[in-house]
Amino acid sequence: MNYKCLILDHDDTVVDSTATVHYPAFTAFMEQLRGGTDITLEQYFTYNFSPGVLPFFREIVGLSEEEMIAEEAFWREYVSHHIPRAYPAMKDVMWRARRAGALLCVVSHSFSEYVLRDYKANGLPEPDMVFGWEVPKAIRKPMPHSVRTILDRFGLKPEEVLVVDDLKPGYDMAKAAGVPFAAAGWAGNYPVIESFMRAYCEHYCKKIEDLAELIGLPC
Repeated sequence: MNYKCLILDHDDTVVDSTATVHYPAFTAFMEQLRGGTDITLEQYFTYNFSPGVLPFFREIVGLSEEEMIAEEAFWREYVSHHIPRAYPAMKDVMWRARRAGALLCVVSHSFSEYVLRDYKANGLPEPDMVFGWEVPKAIRKPMPHSVRTILDRFGLKPEEVLVVDDLKPGYDMAKAAGVPFAAAGWAGNYPVIESFMRAYCEHYCKKIEDLAELIGLPC
C-alpha cells in the first residue's frame, strides 16, 4: 500500500447512489412541490459539483428556507427506504486495502447513519471514522476539520493519506488540509466535472482499477 489511510467520500465514490437514490428523491420532491423539474441527472451532478448542494437548492432551484427544511425531511425519508449498491470493484479494493493494513475513513455529505447502513448492507469493511452531514456546517466538508481530525487521531502525516472523492468539495477539503487527492471519475461521463478534475487534481481515476494501481493494489 502506498498510503496508510484512505479518506473516502461515499456517494458515487463507494456506492452508486446519485442516479439511483438522490436524484430520484429530488425529482419526487419537486413533483410534489412544483409539479416537476427540468433539471436533468447530468445537471444535478454538475450543480452538486459546483456550486455545491446548498447553493444548488437555494440559488438554482430557488427553495425558500421553509422548503429547504421540507426537502431535507423528504430526502431523509426517501433515503431511509433506498439502499444504494456499492461498486463491486470498489468493494474489492477496500477489502484488499483493509487486509493490507490500511485505515478506511469516510467524509461524506450523507448522514453517518446511512453511510454505516450502506457499508453493512453491502458487506464493506467497517470504517475507522465517519464524518457525515450531521457535522456542524462551519466544519463540514469542504472545511479541512475532518481530515485534520483523522490525522491527529491516528498520528498520520499528510502524505500518508489519500482523499478520494468525485466532487469539488472533496477536492477543496483535501487542498485546504494539504493532503493528496484522487478524483473518482467512475460514476458517469460528466464533461464539466472531468475537465476540472483533470486540470486541477494530482490524480484522476476514470476507473476504479486506476485507483487500485495508484494506491499500490494493482489488479
